[in-house]
Amino acid sequence: MAEIGERVLVHAVGRLDDGMKFLDTYKVGEPMDFVVGSRTVLPAFERAVSQMAPGERATVRLAPEEGYGAYDESLIEEVPAAEFPRADQLPVGQFIEIALPEGSIRVKVLPPKDGMVRFDHNHELAGRDLIFDIELVGIVEEDAIERERHPAGCGCGCDRLKESLRS
Repeated sequence: MAEIGERVLVHAVGRLDDGMKFLDTYKVGEPMDFVVGSRTVLPAFERAVSQMAPGERATVRLAPEEGYGAYDESLIEEVPAAEFPRADQLPVGQFIEIALPEGSIRVKVLPPKDGMVRFDHNHELAGRDLIFDIELVGIVEEDAIERERHPAGCGCGCDRLKESLRS
């Protein structure tokens, strides 16, 4: 079983109830590589992987709350079309990046309504059950020196090794 702080290689296919795939590492040709406990994947996905042995396969279904949350109507933003450059050229139904002073955000362009441009700030998988077919390809064996290379506070749990060495 993979433990907190261990690096794992995982193949996964993520799909929705209608069969649409949103993730397929087999198609990419490389497994995912992450440290258990690093919070780089969904916590429920990570929990499923941590209960598997190398070579094992499992199918897990995540409710919206375990994935990208419930769809939230309050995350639809409306901006007067007159205040948005080239509002008539926005690709309705598509995702765009909007630059803001604090960074860019990805939003879905909704059909305009009553002279307003509308943007959906929900994650594209919000409100959806997610089904993952997972294969734990392996656990990457790292020695103490390799584990020390993880930055302090990376969240993967590897800093517990540093603390144990100080004791």
